[in-house]
Amino acid sequence: MRLSRYFLPILKENPREAEIVSHRLMLRAGMIRQQGQGSFTMLPLGKRVLDKVCRIIREEQDRAGALEILMPTIQSAELWRESGRYDAYGKEMLRIKDRQERELLYGPTNEEMVTEIFRSYVKSYKDLPLNLYHIQWKFRDEVRPRFGVMRGREFLMKDAYSFDLNYEGAKAAYYRMFVSYLRTFTRMGLKAIPMRADTGPIGGDLSHEFIILAETGESQVFCHKDFLELAVPGEDVDFGNDGEIADIVTRWTTPYAATDEMHDEAAWDTIPEGDRLSARGIEVGHIFHFGEKYSKPMNAKVQGPDGKEHFVSMGSYGIGPTRLIAAIIEASHDENGIIWPESVAPFDVVIINMKAGDAECDRLCEQLYSAHQAAGLDVLYDDTEQRAGGKFATADLIGIPWQVIVGPRGAAAGEVEVKRRSTGERDVKSIETLLASLGQKA
Repeated sequence: MRLSRYFLPILKENPREAEIVSHRLMLRAGMIRQQGQGSFTMLPLGKRVLDKVCRIIREEQDRAGALEILMPTIQSAELWRESGRYDAYGKEMLRIKDRQERELLYGPTNEEMVTEIFRSYVKSYKDLPLNLYHIQWKFRDEVRPRFGVMRGREFLMKDAYSFDLNYEGAKAAYYRMFVSYLRTFTRMGLKAIPMRADTGPIGGDLSHEFIILAETGESQVFCHKDFLELAVPGEDVDFGNDGEIADIVTRWTTPYAATDEMHDEAAWDTIPEGDRLSARGIEVGHIFHFGEKYSKPMNAKVQGPDGKEHFVSMGSYGIGPTRLIAAIIEASHDENGIIWPESVAPFDVVIINMKAGDAECDRLCEQLYSAHQAAGLDVLYDDTEQRAGGKFATADLIGIPWQVIVGPRGAAAGEVEVKRRSTGERDVKSIETLLASLGQKA
């Protein structure tokens, strides 16, 4: 992508309305545009990051055996009356009517709708276990939306829903999602710690929040320092082996970890002071088991191996991709801008032409641009006529992991400078060496 043809509305000054780092940097880097209270447009740079976040989520949900669907944003009020939640949910739910005066709502979550889908088709335990997920927009009418996409009213959510014959099956499904979440956040460059949590309006009796530690976190969290050294399961983890998955969950739930709401001072006092970690945290995922909370009132049941009908045991599992973008920035930035983990960066590399219009600089940049593309990399080519200082500032602000800097002197010597954004390290490389690293010839 040539920067001269890209839509990247950079802001030089810090927006006054931005209270936290991620909101400020997303606005300055041209990632988002606020359209209303708690509502944002994802601009091209932001959309690229969002797509990469969603891709990782999909890959790990699929790996764990979940199946993707896509449910509507608008739901029938009648479904929510069946579950008993229509009046109980509160003012966060946006209630509307269509031209036939039918009562509808903009979905804040999808337990009722997915339960209706399940009960319409699944009648036997032989079709279980089943886990359905989608990535869809949600709306919750927050009293005070703030912090940009960290706490908006309209947001993208990955929500998965598991269906099992009994509690044991449901617990195994819960554990699969638990491990899937560990892998998901690790792949995004985050160290997420699972903490016991309140179930809130969703309901249920087993729940964990996945928290990343960040100085600008919204809540206080408490955990054992052992979490910082625990190994996250690799690609070879066998999601079909319930015993293996349960062992992983045991390792990740044995050390103490709790949010402020669930904190137990007595248990905390038993931990040696040198092993305690008290910090600010940001929630990036939440998983629930709620059993028959929805299947009973909505009559979602299957015939079991005993020939009798059983209400299915359910769970739900949420990750907010839009919120995740802000959380990643909160955990990975410096005074110059964003530092993207390579897995979710909008571009892998930015080629900076220090003197656009110089014949040799232009020729070499075009060659490198083509070579990086041929190597399968997402590359941004800064071919603008902006001054060098401005180009460096833009590259640092938007956080591209690698910068390839091409100037007249280097071009004449057959060299370029390569900068790693995360460390600031710079290295002068010959054109031959750089092209060889991309599998290309000079």
